[in-house]
Amino acid sequence: MAFQRASATMIAVWIVVLMVLSKGLSSSGVVSDNSTIPAFVNIGVLYSFNTSVGRMVKTAVQAAVDDVNFDQSILASTKLKASLQEDTKYRGFLSIAEALQLMATQTVAIIGPQTSTTAHVISHIANELQVPLLSFTATDPTLSSLQFPFFIRTAFSDIYEMTAIADFVNYFGWREVIAVYGDDDHGRNGIGALGDKLAERRCKISFKAPMTPETTREEITDVLVQVALAESRVIVLHTSTAWGPKVLSVAKSLGMMENGYVWITTTFLSTWLDIGSPLSSDATDDMQGVITLRMYIPDSERKRWFFSRWKNLTTGKTANGSQGLSTYGIFAYDTVYALAHALDAFFKQGNQITFSRDPKLSQLRGDNMHLDAVKIFNEGKLLRKYIYEVNMTGVSGLFKYTSDGNLVNPAYEIINVIGTGTRRVGYWSNYTGLSIVPPEALYSKPPNRSSASQKLLPVLWPGETTHRPRGWVFPNNGRMLKIGVPKRVSYREFVSQVQGTDMFKGFCIDVFLSAVNLLPYAVPYKFVSYGDGDSNPSNTELVRLITAGVFDAAVGDITITTERTKMVDFTQPYIESGLVVVASVKKTDSNAWAFLTPFTPMMWTVTAVFFLLVGAVVWILEHRLNDDFRGPPKQQMVTILW
Repeated sequence: MAFQRASATMIAVWIVVLMVLSKGLSSSGVVSDNSTIPAFVNIGVLYSFNTSVGRMVKTAVQAAVDDVNFDQSILASTKLKASLQEDTKYRGFLSIAEALQLMATQTVAIIGPQTSTTAHVISHIANELQVPLLSFTATDPTLSSLQFPFFIRTAFSDIYEMTAIADFVNYFGWREVIAVYGDDDHGRNGIGALGDKLAERRCKISFKAPMTPETTREEITDVLVQVALAESRVIVLHTSTAWGPKVLSVAKSLGMMENGYVWITTTFLSTWLDIGSPLSSDATDDMQGVITLRMYIPDSERKRWFFSRWKNLTTGKTANGSQGLSTYGIFAYDTVYALAHALDAFFKQGNQITFSRDPKLSQLRGDNMHLDAVKIFNEGKLLRKYIYEVNMTGVSGLFKYTSDGNLVNPAYEIINVIGTGTRRVGYWSNYTGLSIVPPEALYSKPPNRSSASQKLLPVLWPGETTHRPRGWVFPNNGRMLKIGVPKRVSYREFVSQVQGTDMFKGFCIDVFLSAVNLLPYAVPYKFVSYGDGDSNPSNTELVRLITAGVFDAAVGDITITTERTKMVDFTQPYIESGLVVVASVKKTDSNAWAFLTPFTPMMWTVTAVFFLLVGAVVWILEHRLNDDFRGPPKQQMVTILW
């Protein structure tokens, strides 16, 4: 059934192909079979240029194409011809028609799309037509799977971003987070990766709050009300620049930007801040103290040159002067250059660009079907190989792929929103984790992931405090803690159940109650007995049930062992004996002859026998040679005793 649904989906996709082609799409090939190096090469750019990110990408791509065509060291006799296709829907099935308009013009590669949802859809067409799809904003980790061999990510995957967030959460000692995200491929798969990385650090996502991709303010309010009722106060927001800031605005109005809350956002917020820079105080008032991540680009002369050129390119395009530049704009520029380097290597090996009909489309052919425009790029696999072999230094730094298809040296800046700007509190890299020095300064040293090496600068949290938030509260809709208590038959002074009741008493219970009374807040709990009361239960099994979720904690005379510390966290020991020697107690009389006490009659007898035996042995050995051992028997006996 799953195969039939997939087939039906693909047939629907190709029906859209036919509808587009029947309206007059025609082939505009630029390469003849007789020419090894063509005069120009078609590349497509599929983005929603009416968005802030799309406008920035358009400027960056056009600048890169102009620079490549001007640079005689790359594609000297060939020019890049970029066809910019507006992705008006940039979400799902309707984007196929716009993607086909690029593929029908004998395009050798497509830069885009903008979203992971669209990338999932048109990657199937890219696979069929063998056209490489290069995207720096579709960061869904599942797009790197073997299912999409022609999808090439030219920025960092979300798997690294989620690892950075998990390390950040673990650094501050929080164990549970709430995930707020868009319920699409990008959101679900990103949060799925976050859950895996948190689990590796013994943390977890305690509550998931999905929202529809085209959410309204009312829906956001309903979701955040549920979030406010939950226990955790550490919230991870993973969405897009389209409605991510709106979530923070609603959170502010609900009082969820006050002291005690922690907000961690993915790169959408740093992108929104960078593109809109400089921002007014009204624009940033809703996000004070928020932590966000930004893809890290090492400082270099080329980076400074590009920022200077960007101001010249975009001056006067916005009301604030020049257009803002985020890391996506830099990766867009480097993507064009990487494709140009791959094409240059492709042509230097004597390869040609050719297209052929797809025999699988013959069954869909009809009188009014113009299928000749959609053709397979015969050298698509070869071009993909050259793209993965690119090794260049771009504006973003070293641009090189690893064996798993990801860029080398993934790293992020950890940004704290303060006032109308941001403050960097540290870095994260896949090499050494959290640090306060740039990652490139650590690449020459052995990797160090120890807890002592993980460092960040102080953070200004929501509520304008530098004190680390606790990260949780007792939820309004929460449950009581289940405290496991061993039902022992021995050593009942430590813990025992009161006969005929559900109450417990003993020294351990008194310590627990005293600790609870010292807390500045109420702790709802209930004691749950463990054991049958006929024999002492296994404390190791009781500890294991805590990890299994049967109990939230345990109280009793539970010895701290190495095996048990691997499963749970123990309090400081409040009963400790240390190393002792156990001996029986006897009443003895002490006098001057006490040293003779160990010498029993048997011991005196054995000593006398050995005394005589040794004398006899000496006499036997000396009698034949030593005159002192000769004479009358009486004299010899005296000599032996002597």
